[in-house]
Amino acid sequence: MAYKIKYDEETDVLTIVVAEEGRLSHAEEAGDFVVHLDEDGRPLLVEVLRASEVVPLMVQSLAKKEVSVA
Repeated sequence: MAYKIKYDEETDVLTIVVAEEGRLSHAEEAGDFVVHLDEDGRPLLVEVLRASEVVPLMVQSLAKKEVSVA
C-alpha cells in the first residue's frame, strides 16, 4: 500500500494520505496530530501540525514535494 505524503511550508503541516477511498466523517485531534476518519472509524489521512518542530528530518526531506511511500 502506498501513502501520499506532502508538506505545506506556509502552514507547516505534513499530510499523510492513508486511504484514497472513503468519505470523511470526522476528525480526532491528539496534540499535534489530527486524524481524519471515515464513517466506520478508519483513518483516511493524518495531519502533523507544527511539522517542522515535530518531525524536522522528515520535513527537511519533503519540503515542497509530494511523494508516495510503498
